[in-house]
Amino acid sequence: MNYWMNIMLIFIIIGFIILILSILLLRQNKARNKFKSEDEREKYSIPALMDFIKRRMNEITNSNLYAENLSEDEFKRRSRRRQELKEALKSCNTGDLSSKIYVREYIFDLLLNEYGMNEENINWVIPFNNPQQMGAREKFETILHLMIKKHGNRALPYLIETYGLDQPKNDSSPYAIDEADVELMYKDIVKKQGLLFEDKLRVVTQIIYSHYKGFGIVDEIRDQAIDGVMGGVSGSPGRITAYMTDQDILQQAMKNGQRTLNSAWIMYKKKSIHLSFLSFEHESELRRVITNFYKYGSPGQLSESKPAIINEMYDGSRITVFRPKLTESWAFFNRKKYDLEKVELEELYKQKNAELPITLLKFLMKGNRSLAITGAQGSGKTTLLMALVKYIRPFLNLRVQETAHEVNLRSLYPDRNILSFQETDTVSGQAGLDLQKKTDGDVTILGEVATDPVAAWMIQTSQVASLFTLFTHHAKTFAFLVENLRNSLLKTSMFNNEEIAERQVVNALEFDAHLHDSRYIERITECIPVDYREEAETLKHIKNAQTR
Repeated sequence: MNYWMNIMLIFIIIGFIILILSILLLRQNKARNKFKSEDEREKYSIPALMDFIKRRMNEITNSNLYAENLSEDEFKRRSRRRQELKEALKSCNTGDLSSKIYVREYIFDLLLNEYGMNEENINWVIPFNNPQQMGAREKFETILHLMIKKHGNRALPYLIETYGLDQPKNDSSPYAIDEADVELMYKDIVKKQGLLFEDKLRVVTQIIYSHYKGFGIVDEIRDQAIDGVMGGVSGSPGRITAYMTDQDILQQAMKNGQRTLNSAWIMYKKKSIHLSFLSFEHESELRRVITNFYKYGSPGQLSESKPAIINEMYDGSRITVFRPKLTESWAFFNRKKYDLEKVELEELYKQKNAELPITLLKFLMKGNRSLAITGAQGSGKTTLLMALVKYIRPFLNLRVQETAHEVNLRSLYPDRNILSFQETDTVSGQAGLDLQKKTDGDVTILGEVATDPVAAWMIQTSQVASLFTLFTHHAKTFAFLVENLRNSLLKTSMFNNEEIAERQVVNALEFDAHLHDSRYIERITECIPVDYREEAETLKHIKNAQTR
């Protein structure tokens, strides 16, 4: 009996040992599988995908085709395709939409066919299957992608109008789109429509492209039908004081740096709207975006000795960039090209009694009368100027002077005799206006009278060098316009006598159309020169006659 009990006890001990060993092996295998899963997830992170794309693009564009023993036809095909990719990579971040689409499709193809993206691992890149873990930017990119499929470059305006995103949250806050707005749109759009695998991969592709070659968080937004996009214009850059410790400086830099980088804004229907849910994450990213913005046409290097650059992009939009120490932080302003299909007076002004100023402005153009268009920034001065050109007599030659090509009258009126000049590093606005004398121009159009030399030359050309002149100015009232132009004549030493300078300005100006911020014509003022010296003499004679 004891013998069998000992045998059973031995079997129990052996079984217990086997059980313990099995548990240990199971735990070890589970740990190994977990480690493997974590490695797989790291492989499908955004940084890992970007490294892959950069490496493959470099291999494709720099590979030695002669060493691959290709047939003649295959060699020519590969060479042509590689050259197309090289050219697209150079121009995709200059505002050239076709090049951007080409590079993005190339990235999409590499991720799908070479990296092996599928229904499962796409959720490791962005947790589409668990929206609670998605960031606001990832949700917004998803929303925008679905809307672009339906509305094209009107997707963002559609979202703004549908969800009232251009309305202030309260009386004391600026216009802003925040995470709550993004969450509401995501639930209303994405959760109802659902996402296909292709949609998910398109979103991942766009995010990778935006950080690889594009304009970061504002890349897809910039291509939408809005008035413009800007960055680096909000948040406190912070100041270091003598009593701060190293720890205080570090904490302030982290705090203020985040606030400053969280500064993406758009301009929509003359309203500045803060995209508070977006952040450039690092200053290096903001600097990379700014460098891409201004590089079209090689305008030079942004540096401390040249801290501001005004340039245009491939699509004709104006870009202005700044850097410290001129400004307190890196910043950019991209003013989009005007929607040429809507530059009609009747479309611009639909308010009650709008036909009165519209009719008057039409007759002023047909009557060859000089006109100043004044108003605050973003009030629609340039847009009105573009619309008025339609009513200038068609046989008159137009000559345009701008800081950067913005009016684009040739695109709007291709059958007219129009030549536009812009300032360059070697040719100033004054020199450009001088050159226009040799171009048989009848009408001089100044995109903006912003400097004293151009203002002084405008007065001259409106008197002798052209039939009449159109220009825009930021004056608040007609009196301020006269005073500003008079001061410009004095600063440029064209006149030393204030009274004579003012008389020249008054004789040159004929009409002023002033625009209000909300884009309606506030008033149209006619300038009628009055010689007060003659009036004074007349009053003196009358007084003397009454005395006698």
